Amino acid sequence: MTNTRDVLLFGLLAVVWGSGFTAIEIGLDSLPPLLFAAFRFDAAAVVFFALVVASGARWRPGSRDDVWLVLTTGVLLVGVHFALLFLGQSYVTSAVAAIVLSVAPIVTPAFALKLLPNQRIRATDVLGLLVGLTGVITIAAAGGSFGGRLVGVALLLGAALSFALGSVLAQRFTRTLPLVSLQAWAMLVGAVTLHATSLVHPAESALDLEWTGPALASVAYLGLVSTVGGFLLYFTLLDRIGATNSGLVSYATPIVAAVFGAALLGEPITTTMAFGFALILAGFALFQIRPLWRFVRGIQQSRRARDSLESNSIRIGGNEYACIPPEPEVDDYDRDSYGIPTADD
Repeated sequence: MTNTRDVLLFGLLAVVWGSGFTAIEIGLDSLPPLLFAAFRFDAAAVVFFALVVASGARWRPGSRDDVWLVLTTGVLLVGVHFALLFLGQSYVTSAVAAIVLSVAPIVTPAFALKLLPNQRIRATDVLGLLVGLTGVITIAAAGGSFGGRLVGVALLLGAALSFALGSVLAQRFTRTLPLVSLQAWAMLVGAVTLHATSLVHPAESALDLEWTGPALASVAYLGLVSTVGGFLLYFTLLDRIGATNSGLVSYATPIVAAVFGAALLGEPITTTMAFGFALILAGFALFQIRPLWRFVRGIQQSRRARDSLESNSIRIGGNEYACIPPEPEVDDYDRDSYGIPTADD
């Protein structure tokens, strides 16, 4: 990411998604977790279907793969993932929730190894997975307590696994449906899944809702900004800088969540949390050591190329060549006007 626009988009996405954890924490003070999550995607589904109508995109799934992709995305990536996320965050702070969820990119290749063809495992992959999970356990055991925090971390780890599984399964299907239509259907299926889960959950009832100003603001912010805005930003980045670079946002959102949580809610940022997050980062680096190395080399090559252009030279295969601009062409009228001799002279 050497382009200023890409860096700004990346930073904005990290803020939009990271601050979403703080909005969840605020809404959970008065709304039951599953119903709260369902309301979030009710709002998002309405906006996405409005975008489908406004853009004139095809809205009906055109193949069996489209149907399976909608169900996989809606049930796993939205329904199950966010059900476990909202339930888990009711036990822990927003920063802890964001940190535990950042383990998703580490466990995703483990599912890909089993479910996608031509995948192989390396020693660094196994080591990265172990280091990342050690970071999660460190956060769960913070302060020596295995009470509510452990339950919350376990639910959040389940949310990360659901997201990873859904991401891998989605790659098995060929999409013909426009992306905006796929997102609209996924939000709707996810909202229905969350409403159904809330109905069967013994601790939740729509009759006990307490609509406060902060609760309404949280639903609006999560549905419109974190979900609609966040997904649009993410897929814009995906087209511009690729999946590997875009996936790094998972490691920027916990930092944003910790800052917002400390500033708005007074949530503590402990040394143990920082250490656990560092272990998860190290695990990701081990898992993605090859693409990260290519990423770093790409930045270095871009800088060398820019330096070469600025110095009117170019480096090829270790050799540097001077770039001499050609002499400007001068037509016969100019030669006559300025007394420049021609070949005939």
